[in-house]
Amino acid sequence: MTATSSAVEAVYRIESARIIAGTARIVRDVGIAEEIAQDALVAALEQWPEDGVPDRPGAWLMATAKHRAIDLVRRRETYARKLAEAGRALEDVPPPEPADPDGIDDDLLRLIFTSCHPVLSTEARVALTLRLLGGLSTDEIARAFLVRESAVAQRIVRAKRTLGRTGVAFEVPSGPERSARLGSVLDVIYLIFNEGYAATVGDDLLRPALCEDALRLARQLAGLMDREPEVHGLVALLELQASRIRARTGADGTPLLLAEQNRARWDRLLIRRGFVALERAHALGGAPGPYSLQAAIAACHARAVRWSDTDWPMIAALYDRLEEVAPSPVVELNRAVAVSMAEGPEAGLALTDVLMDDPALSGYHLLPSVRGDLLERLGRGEEARAAFVRASELTRNARERELLLARAEGVPR
Repeated sequence: MTATSSAVEAVYRIESARIIAGTARIVRDVGIAEEIAQDALVAALEQWPEDGVPDRPGAWLMATAKHRAIDLVRRRETYARKLAEAGRALEDVPPPEPADPDGIDDDLLRLIFTSCHPVLSTEARVALTLRLLGGLSTDEIARAFLVRESAVAQRIVRAKRTLGRTGVAFEVPSGPERSARLGSVLDVIYLIFNEGYAATVGDDLLRPALCEDALRLARQLAGLMDREPEVHGLVALLELQASRIRARTGADGTPLLLAEQNRARWDRLLIRRGFVALERAHALGGAPGPYSLQAAIAACHARAVRWSDTDWPMIAALYDRLEEVAPSPVVELNRAVAVSMAEGPEAGLALTDVLMDDPALSGYHLLPSVRGDLLERLGRGEEARAAFVRASELTRNARERELLLARAEGVPR
């Protein structure tokens, strides 16, 4: 692959969500919008090697995609006029731009709500939006969901067909319909952030652009739905998690565990913003939801000046509540870590032993990674090394693999 081709693909990876969203507003069909965005990518691969990379490559891709979208709409309108002259009507002419009662002018936000329409299953809504907005491959989404790649691919294809067939409007809904779609929207934003915070594949641990997009969308949602506590809970969680990004890797990109991070590098502004959002979620009342509970856990870490100051009994108690509200194997694994810190590695290992036969975690690298840590703390070196090696075989991220192999090598013999 040439340097120019690499540049094209890198720019497209960053800009694809905005290009698809901007194009979907014109053609009113997310499937067609994605195809047009990919056509723009092909055009760049053809032209940039000869003409050079533009000064504003993202703007070039956007302009190319929008020009093609406008051409498509004009062809449709011309065809519609010809049919009308013949006394017939064309049903698929794009409707006029709808008025937005809240004055929201954000194509990405519209794309999220469109992709989270109730005509789709929850799994399809999240998978489609991650594909369109997060730029994630079907493989990356499959690992985020802990399901087979083929299942995700089928969900995405069927979701785009369903949206096109039913003529879902490209808009941010209002009233009860907006509230009904909120859960899926929050899930989407959270998974986008997670992929940026701990990249599934590649040479880098972090993909900061995804974190920034997720934070921006979460903040906009908080302004849009100010009375929804879980929106503020999600904002709090993302702000607090994002505050650690600069400290998550060393100068050479090597991942640093939470216990190893220089907390002076944690972003105090983001921490303050996270605390404010969490307070807002609590002030709105009601039982805390999964995002508010996870934000409360992140707040415990943010309040600890040193690793040794962490209130592990409180974190374990919060995971108990989270397991009641949103049970999942990953929550149970995280709870096992907290219990191991609060009560000792034996208690944590007993909890992870229960998870070993859970099919949802069979390919999840953090399960053997956690077990490796617990086994090492218990002095069971040979088993710990084997667990770290197994974890390194399961991860697709090069930086994580290096860390896990280094941990295996560092276990005392």
